[in-house]
Amino acid sequence: MRGLIKAEVRRLAKRRITRLMVILLVLGLGAIAVAFSLASQKIGPAQIAAAEAEAQRDYEQALQFHQQMVTDCEAAKARGEDITQRFPPDCGKEPPFAPQREQFDSSWHLPYEFHFRDQFGVFISVFAGIVALFGFIVGASYVGAEWHTGGMMNLLLWRPRRLSVLFTKLGVLLGGVLAVTVALGAVWTAVFWLMGKYDGQTGEMTQGAWESFALSGARGAGLVLAVTAVAFGLASVGRHTAMALGVAVGLGVVSEIGIRIALGIAQVRFADRWVLSTYALAWFEKRWELTDWNSCNFTFSGECEPDKFIVTWQQSALVFGVGTAAVLAAAVWLMRSRDIT
Repeated sequence: MRGLIKAEVRRLAKRRITRLMVILLVLGLGAIAVAFSLASQKIGPAQIAAAEAEAQRDYEQALQFHQQMVTDCEAAKARGEDITQRFPPDCGKEPPFAPQREQFDSSWHLPYEFHFRDQFGVFISVFAGIVALFGFIVGASYVGAEWHTGGMMNLLLWRPRRLSVLFTKLGVLLGGVLAVTVALGAVWTAVFWLMGKYDGQTGEMTQGAWESFALSGARGAGLVLAVTAVAFGLASVGRHTAMALGVAVGLGVVSEIGIRIALGIAQVRFADRWVLSTYALAWFEKRWELTDWNSCNFTFSGECEPDKFIVTWQQSALVFGVGTAAVLAAAVWLMRSRDIT
């Protein structure tokens, strides 16, 4: 068994698609980090003063335009013209038509400043999504190529225990993808923390904040492993990489387009609860709120509160867990029952 594991590790590491995807993964993540680093700018007194000046100029321009409108309105009124269609009541001399200085917020003119504590959670989701795509391609090609080229049959002649071979391959694959995820995740975190320190703000990083990021990272790693396992199982079922890619494209089209259209026509409430992307969002955000804007529950104050449906991360775990288990169960059953030649 140990020899089989070592052989599979070497096989996975030496595959050209694996190396190519690692390079593309690093380049893609690096491009995102560099882009946001260049966009982020630490805000100081100079930037605040410039933003205040820009807001003041906007206010003065709006005031000049308003004064010209009042002048034109009064002139038209003096000529006896009907001004009700062209100008506001009383020629707009009073609020809300007259511009007020507080309406022009200087923060609108401030440059983008990355805030590590407030914004890094989003970048964890971005990182997990990109690495999940990497895991899907590597996982599907890892076993799909061996089935297609006959390598799996040769291996089973040497190691006739089919399930042992299948699970060893799956374990090596998941271990390799997890190692890449953890290593790049640590670098990703360090890069964005440095970005917050030198090109933005880090915020008050308490133990609770770091624990929250760690849990988000763990959920992201779990999704990456699930996607990788599903790709491996689909490619093993179809004995070809294209099987996994075809199912992924078909599922995306059906889930994100077909189901939305069909349920929209049928006017099903909370239609997005049947879409996979909703559960992915709930997995990362811990909970995702769906709103039925066609419903209305009136409160004591007379306000309308539409019905809501909450999707939790536990429900997402159940959906993804059952889906992953079903695909792997099908791969195991076919591995045991069908002819491998």
